[in-house]
Amino acid sequence: MTLLAQYYVPGLHVEDHAIDVPLDWTGKQPGEAFDGESLRLFYRVVTSPEHVHDDLPLLIYLQGGPGGESPRPWGPTSDGWMEEALKHFRIVLPDQRGTGRSNHVDGIVMRRIGDPQAQAAYLKHFLADSIVKDFEHLRRTVFCGRQWVTLGQSYGGFLTLTYLSFFPEGVIASFTGGGIPHVPANATEVYQHTFPRMVKKTTQFYERYPQDVERAAAVADILANNEVILPGGDQLTVERFQMLGSDFGMKPSFERVHWILDSAFLDGDGSASKDSPLSEEFLSRVEVATSSRPLYWPLQEFIYCDGEMDEPIRWAAQRVRDTKPEFAPDARPLMFTGEAMFPWMFDKEKALRPFKPAMDILMEDTSWGRIYDEDQLARNEVPLQAGVYFDDLYVDSGMQLDTLSRVGNSHYLTTNEFEHDGLHGAVMFKRLYNEALNRGDLESLF
Repeated sequence: MTLLAQYYVPGLHVEDHAIDVPLDWTGKQPGEAFDGESLRLFYRVVTSPEHVHDDLPLLIYLQGGPGGESPRPWGPTSDGWMEEALKHFRIVLPDQRGTGRSNHVDGIVMRRIGDPQAQAAYLKHFLADSIVKDFEHLRRTVFCGRQWVTLGQSYGGFLTLTYLSFFPEGVIASFTGGGIPHVPANATEVYQHTFPRMVKKTTQFYERYPQDVERAAAVADILANNEVILPGGDQLTVERFQMLGSDFGMKPSFERVHWILDSAFLDGDGSASKDSPLSEEFLSRVEVATSSRPLYWPLQEFIYCDGEMDEPIRWAAQRVRDTKPEFAPDARPLMFTGEAMFPWMFDKEKALRPFKPAMDILMEDTSWGRIYDEDQLARNEVPLQAGVYFDDLYVDSGMQLDTLSRVGNSHYLTTNEFEHDGLHGAVMFKRLYNEALNRGDLESLF
């Protein structure tokens, strides 16, 4: 363990640390010495100032994504779950391999590797099987094998089931928000559920802001008939414009997209106009809203790859989209797309082009690391408390409940009060925590 820094931000004591983990976990066990190529795993330990010297139980936060770094808190209320968690836990915030201050992966790294086969092999080391082994190595070495509580948001729920599949002995209890995957995993099945929900979400958006039906259509027509370049140099296509719907699973996303469209037209009073140039303000805001972390899109579909597969992924979202003519760029009203990646992104977007050779290989790959053990999950004894959002755009609630019905000692709280990001509010984690506390699931913590 290396202590890099310790300091205070308002209401928090923070320690920055890093350790080495193997790039390739094949033939290696968490907690044991290893040789070969390594990665640097960065993590923070966050505590309320009044608890700095107290022996609090540990909670590790499993960040959403894929390809997401842990929160950078500016205070106890900067992320909703944290305020409650700080009352009871010392919080461990790891940057998953490839993200944040852990060894980072982006286009520069892909170009440095160069060979497409080597690029593809490298990217396969940044999925759940390796991420969870990193965390278990951290627990066994730095924290001397002390059990901890896990809290998983979104993709962090996927990581939770991987953790409970292979290292349940390390976990006292688990919490998840909007993140129970369907097991067995199937990317095509996921998108078959996602696209109909996007039709419903887009319809709800237009019902709330009917003036945006004409605005979105006018923007799409301009993009179809003109080459429009974003400030960063990428072309803004209709397909990229449709990706504004990726935000529709969060609140207040309808309002965010509405106000982006409000700034679209340079001439006149902002009403829809096919003859007006698109404003620089609009282009800048669209670029920010449709850009993402370097690993987020490249890994998006591979999080559903589990062991030896009968068929390769082969661009699951695009295959499903091709069966949905209502999502065509020239269809009206224009439909927005959700959290899905498409082949054109790796041709059109400068940040993603370096990943294209590896993506072409990985899309045909059928041999992946194991991420779930269904038998182990069925006999799971670690208390699992899941928050399931009934209207979740990204992780289908019915599929979540189906999985939970086959996971031992699992419990759920279902609500339509929140969207996918409910855990980031001040209410959800406190409810989940109290459910587990009142059931006696946390008795060993105190």
